[in-house]
Amino acid sequence: MTETQKQEALRYPKPSPPWLGEPQLGAWYTDEEIDAAVAAMRSSMDWTGEGFGFIVREIEEFEEAFARYCGTKHAVSVVTASVGLDMAMMCLDLEPGDEVISPAINFRASHHAVLGQGGKLVLCEVDERTLQADPADVESRVTDRTRAIFPVHMNGLSAPMDDLLDIAERHSARDGRPIRVIGDAARACGGGYRGTKIGKRGWMTVFSFHTMKLMTTLGEGGMVTTDDDDVAARLRDVRQWGGAHEDHWGSSYKLTKVQAAVGLVQLRRLDEMISRRRALGKQRSELLCDVEELTLPFEPPDCEHSYYLYTTLVPREWAGAKRDRVMSVAESEYGVGCIVANPPTYESVPYIRKRTQALPRADELGARIICTPMHPLMTGEQNAYVAAALQDAVERARTEGT
Repeated sequence: MTETQKQEALRYPKPSPPWLGEPQLGAWYTDEEIDAAVAAMRSSMDWTGEGFGFIVREIEEFEEAFARYCGTKHAVSVVTASVGLDMAMMCLDLEPGDEVISPAINFRASHHAVLGQGGKLVLCEVDERTLQADPADVESRVTDRTRAIFPVHMNGLSAPMDDLLDIAERHSARDGRPIRVIGDAARACGGGYRGTKIGKRGWMTVFSFHTMKLMTTLGEGGMVTTDDDDVAARLRDVRQWGGAHEDHWGSSYKLTKVQAAVGLVQLRRLDEMISRRRALGKQRSELLCDVEELTLPFEPPDCEHSYYLYTTLVPREWAGAKRDRVMSVAESEYGVGCIVANPPTYESVPYIRKRTQALPRADELGARIICTPMHPLMTGEQNAYVAAALQDAVERARTEGT
């Protein structure tokens, strides 16, 4: 972006309050979602009928549609993605000392799920270009107690699933127990990987429909996809008090009828919303491509990034205070909020810090990340304003360093 282009873009009115680095509504609703919610409510008003559930037609249709979308045999809806992560760990039947490998650059939910089921959390480094689990580092941490590799599809981009599945297959014979690969796709619903949708590769994949996510079901919600019939049956038992199998523990982790009705509409519109995000991401990268201090999002040729967040890195020598200065200028001067998504979980979560180890690459990358606002309803003018604000903040930090 030239200086003239930057100044033109910065004529856009300063947002007040500042735009959030991670908007509180990641998708948007149309009249179709509202009509679907109202119809589901009205159909539940006959006291002689089914009311709002338990597992009703709307929920079954949503699950079937989601499974078709991802190309899997099964999709099991749950009340939140965090519950889905917990349930995935339950299916491992972890014993004392069993290990689960997961990236240090992460949100706390997946790490809490491992620790909550009594597993030993083994952190791994991420690839600097993609912020996804580094297969070479993952393999170096596999032991005869490894039960699962637990990558996160970070900020909208797929983890290198085939590489991780290959590692799991080659090491599974150590004690006769398979190493499972379980994906956390809370931020990546609708993204692509090697001709498939995220959710197809792996033993299980967990999705989020939280209010901030790429598609939403009235604030909360989640889904677990799998091709494993036994796992799908167990997940359904766990979410409803153990189901028909007396040997399965269970509770109540169900999505509601109204949420499922809305989810069906959101799913039909998901590709449209992802397409808008991808166009904005491409435009922003074109505008920022000459800012030498910024490493822009990388999309491998076999992936389709959904741009849940637009993630950049400042130089190593800017890690920490100078990175923070860039973020401060963008927000205070231009109303463009920035977030760090995510530093290593052990930095901000004492519960995790006490139970695992720090990693040097994760420490460095966590101090270099800047994520700027992204939303599918953002206009081209607004997107240019975000890029110009970030560019100007970087230029100020550059000048201050001389």
